[in-house]
Amino acid sequence: MRRVRISAVVLGLLLILATLGGILFHFASAVDPAEVQSAPVRAIPNTDVNPYGANFFLEREVEEWKREKTVQMAREAGIGWAKQHFVWADIEPKRKGISPDETGGWGKYDQIVDLYERYGLQIIARLDRPPDWTRQDNTYPERPPDDFNDYGDFVYEFVKRYQGRVRYIQIWNEPNIFPEWGDQEVNPAQYVELLKVAYQRAKEADPNVYVLSAPLAVTLEEFPIRRNLNDLVFLEEMYQAGAKDYFDILSSNAFGFEYPPDDPPDPGVLNFSRVLLQREIMEKYGDAQKPIWFNEYGWNAAPDDPLNFPEEELPWKRVDEEQQAEYTLRGIEEARANWPWAGVFNIWYFRQVGHFSPDQPEYYFRVVDVDFTPRRLYYAVKDAAVAPTVAGAGHCEETNPAVVANSGWQAVIELRASGEAHLVSESPGASLSFIFKGDEVSLLTRRDSQAGRLLVTLDGRDVAGLPVDEKGRSFIDLYDPKTQWQAWVPLVNGAGNGRHVLRLTVSEESNPASAGYRCSVDAFEVALAPRPPFPYIPVAALGLGALAATWLLYRELRSR
Repeated sequence: MRRVRISAVVLGLLLILATLGGILFHFASAVDPAEVQSAPVRAIPNTDVNPYGANFFLEREVEEWKREKTVQMAREAGIGWAKQHFVWADIEPKRKGISPDETGGWGKYDQIVDLYERYGLQIIARLDRPPDWTRQDNTYPERPPDDFNDYGDFVYEFVKRYQGRVRYIQIWNEPNIFPEWGDQEVNPAQYVELLKVAYQRAKEADPNVYVLSAPLAVTLEEFPIRRNLNDLVFLEEMYQAGAKDYFDILSSNAFGFEYPPDDPPDPGVLNFSRVLLQREIMEKYGDAQKPIWFNEYGWNAAPDDPLNFPEEELPWKRVDEEQQAEYTLRGIEEARANWPWAGVFNIWYFRQVGHFSPDQPEYYFRVVDVDFTPRRLYYAVKDAAVAPTVAGAGHCEETNPAVVANSGWQAVIELRASGEAHLVSESPGASLSFIFKGDEVSLLTRRDSQAGRLLVTLDGRDVAGLPVDEKGRSFIDLYDPKTQWQAWVPLVNGAGNGRHVLRLTVSEESNPASAGYRCSVDAFEVALAPRPPFPYIPVAALGLGALAATWLLYRELRSR
């Protein structure tokens, strides 16, 4: 009998301790919102984006399977942006408006656009290299056209052809050095005139296209006849010539040379942080609300071989491949954490087609070899970028990679929207998903007299607390007789601090008073559930129970 009593006391004590441990573990594992650092608000347009991009040379690749494998490997590494050259001379080689057959000209680039689209990479199109018919002097193919309006016409046709598919265009490349300006004296004001013509024609073709300025070659040179001009001087003179009104995003080249990414900026030093000096010029001229995207970004990993690669023949200096991978990722991470204006980082370069040989320093920027062998940098980028993007607590723009919209949505530039843009659809059935980790979600949207309804599901189920339509589907109604920009609409409350998938779908039904079905997705706000209070009463009760059971066990053992 005594043995039974002892066993019962031991069992009771173990149950009490297990229950107490479970309560304490549950409390300790609960997330305290005050201790969670929210992602920085990236309200500057085109900064709340997938930061991983790369430069590609598909226009040089002849074999279709190599093009496909290149893009496939990029997608598998989590790269979301393709910086791609569209050579004007390829498209209209003989005269304006006349393109070769479908294997060349527009047809060649249609295939490239289709390929990127199929793998989900967004395109940043570099537009330059005029055809011979645009100039009297054709000694250098990089030379601008004699009549900038010819270039404007080409930009118009390009934007119109790929409207809604290619939304970012770069106007020229490195106009501050003579090789990219046709072996003539560089001229900031002249480049601004070219930029102005291109910007106006691009916006005429599609008001929702984004125009990137030409990236400037980073250089300290200031030759008297201006063959090459210091990038900081050139940028300042661009602003003095009125460039501010003719681009949406500043392109910047950001090579690290032999320095780590946190090496401080210095006007007399070429390093990654030099972009901060360009940013100061932007702010000086009142252009702080524009982002900077990185056109050519990275570190060169040429062999440590002074005989074949002497230091004076390494224009980008060198680091080893481990440093190349580490610095590339660290530069992106630190910039995203500290520079609210930083957007896409286009690594120079993903893979080339053989036009750089192993005896050239340019060869050693590659992410993937010509024969498709991945380098250390490839795996580093893949480890950092390939995981599904999950939005955490805080503000999240519609451009964030956690938001995935189908083709029924259109990105619209609108200064009254958060981040100066929003997604719009009037197509019933058009849907988008938002992956987040949190307890509550609200939608930032536009409400007006033509607004429709959005069907709302969370993790595939209707959302409790929202109204339901005649079919039993949860929805939100965006109709309002007065137009409201950046209106907050609660969507989810009490989901629990886990990973969730929210889906919004344009309903085929709308408010009877509404004149349309238009729905706007401007941003999301994610919040965590508050941490529960410490369970003093159950902990105290269980603690006393444990003491009592321990005393009973002690007494039984003593009486034996």
